[in-house]
Amino acid sequence: MGANSSNISDLSENEYLKRLSGTESISENDPFWNQLLSFSFTTPTNSAELKLLEEATVSVCKSLVENNPRTGNLGALIKVFLSRTKELKISAECQNHLFIWQAHNALFLISCLLKVFISQMPEEEMQLHFTYEEKSPVTYQADSEDLIEELLCCLIKLIIDIPLLDITYGISLEAVSTLVVFLSCQLFHKEILRQSISHKYLMHGQCLPYTSRLVKTLLYNFIRQEKRPPPGTHIFEQQSDGGGLLYGLASGVATGLWTVFTLGGVGSKPAPHQEQSSPLASQSLLLLLVLANLTDAPDTPNPYRQAIMSFKNTQDSTAFPSSNPHAFQINFNSLYTALCEQQKSDQATLLLYMLLHQNSNVRTYMLARTDMENLVVPILEILYHVEERNSHHVYMALIILLILTEDDGFNRSIHEVILKNITWYSERVLTEISLGSLLILVVIRTIQYNMTRTRDKYLHTNCLAALANMSAQFRSLHQYAAQRIISYTCRHLRRYVSVLDKLYFPHSHCSTLQHCFSTLSDNGEELLSLTCSHILRSYASSLFSLLSKKHNKVLEQATQSLRGSLSSDDVPLPDYAQDLNVIEEVIRMMLEIINSCLTNSLHHNPNLVYALLYKRDLFEQFRTHPSFQDIMQNIDLVITFFSSRLQQAGAELSVERVLEIIKQGAVALPKDRLRKFPELKFKYVEEEQPEEFFIPYVWSLVYNSAVALYWNPQDIQLFTMDSG
Repeated sequence: MGANSSNISDLSENEYLKRLSGTESISENDPFWNQLLSFSFTTPTNSAELKLLEEATVSVCKSLVENNPRTGNLGALIKVFLSRTKELKISAECQNHLFIWQAHNALFLISCLLKVFISQMPEEEMQLHFTYEEKSPVTYQADSEDLIEELLCCLIKLIIDIPLLDITYGISLEAVSTLVVFLSCQLFHKEILRQSISHKYLMHGQCLPYTSRLVKTLLYNFIRQEKRPPPGTHIFEQQSDGGGLLYGLASGVATGLWTVFTLGGVGSKPAPHQEQSSPLASQSLLLLLVLANLTDAPDTPNPYRQAIMSFKNTQDSTAFPSSNPHAFQINFNSLYTALCEQQKSDQATLLLYMLLHQNSNVRTYMLARTDMENLVVPILEILYHVEERNSHHVYMALIILLILTEDDGFNRSIHEVILKNITWYSERVLTEISLGSLLILVVIRTIQYNMTRTRDKYLHTNCLAALANMSAQFRSLHQYAAQRIISYTCRHLRRYVSVLDKLYFPHSHCSTLQHCFSTLSDNGEELLSLTCSHILRSYASSLFSLLSKKHNKVLEQATQSLRGSLSSDDVPLPDYAQDLNVIEEVIRMMLEIINSCLTNSLHHNPNLVYALLYKRDLFEQFRTHPSFQDIMQNIDLVITFFSSRLQQAGAELSVERVLEIIKQGAVALPKDRLRKFPELKFKYVEEEQPEEFFIPYVWSLVYNSAVALYWNPQDIQLFTMDSG
């Protein structure tokens, strides 16, 4: 560094960095700082280069940690930066490249050093390093104790006050990154931090009044998605013989801001996974998520979360509540557009979740939009490509759908939106389908994937809850959507019978089977003459009838006996036995969804009735099952009613003729014959201590997605690398 350009591999031997970290105290007015801050080198753009930078920084930091208590050089560097930022806004307006460039370099150095300090030492020890001055060994001044707070306030004011121009883009990004670094102490603790330096300074004192402006600026950075300035349009060409900017200007030759660090030097080749079209937007969103998920301080709620919960549309003229000093206004249309366009990233989906869940103004606005397909379709794509997404991203997408389906207006309107040519849906060509039918198809596909692969009860419960919320407003279901509702239910009905076969009547437990059916007297003797599998296929209805009348206790005792033997210390309960309750729960919910649709909107859904009649034989077997008997009454009534009308119409009916008979029958079916059930309604409620989920999730996003920030994976304590 210094007057000559530097390569990353040379940093640990750089004479200026050696002096900074050495035993000599350097005053704030020393010309050394001009020399130190006149550096440029090609940006690290991949993990290998970032790791090299980290290792070089660690080497410098070890020396600085040892000597800083006597030299106070870290504090001097910070004070040099603070002094230069006082004129930064004027420098931007006057296009003063030199001043901005050196301020950026100072901040970059601070960020690199701070990152290592935070990862390698306790907060209390790091805080002391901000207090040391060039005095006698290991002494500090009380006046310097707030240098951290002064630095944080300076960074916040830099973000919110400096106009975003080509020449300020780099330092704005570096300010955001440095705040992320400052908060990164959470990465190095397994437990969730509830009292830390971040709580002390960001939730109290000088930083607090800037809360709403910071949140608003970060949101607008995300909304605007400002591209990084193209190399060569606003920079000086680097001097071929390596002179620094400070001296290059005097000779008429200069080097440029964009060859420093942040976004890649001229001619550098970013790795594909690191490529960011708008790094400032990406980094701003990460910082916003980190701030919003800070735990409440012991004496005050998180002000950044309060700001996110309460901001309003710029077109909303109602007064702000006096109880919330952090409220502000933002353009909801621009925010909505950005959220629709950016849903491929975990961060944008998490932001959408937070806004829908916590900000009633945003939720009301979005639900009133007439172009909800622009938001919903990207969410459905996330769920459709579940194999390629991490589980947290899928959860967030699913919960967003659940929150949306809590609104009856949304559930009605999505069936009125017609989509054409859904190219990403590969199971079947969908040339034209309603948004509601597409949502049903994707959610059912997600449940099916979960049941066969991940077996996550939380996932399938929320999928079923979203379908249940929609069921009373199903309208004009697409033929394929109706078919999938029925076929998926039938799949689990068959699976349920199969699991019963394996669980109650395994060949290795014939004595249990013999005892069970000997209690059933004559019926049992007849059934024993057949194989177990054939029993359940041929006599399922009879068996369920027996269960519901008087013999269920006998089978329950046999089941307990069987489970007891299977659950011994040596032999774990098989998967199919563990799955039985889950399958029964899915069947029950799917039957309730079908029943809700038939009860509330049968005349709007002839395709669902058609699909139900096509599979009526399997449904009829379950009409007497004790777990489903009540909910099967309406379904059985509909099957019986329409089957009778089809028989009266004769044989060899075309699909069109069957649908016509169904439509006519839907009008004739007396609605009072259908039993009324409580409305299916599920509401998303965040679990207790949500920070246990969200804080590791947010920091895993920072670890994997932050622009030009690298942490040694061996130092990470908050999450395992599998979840990162």
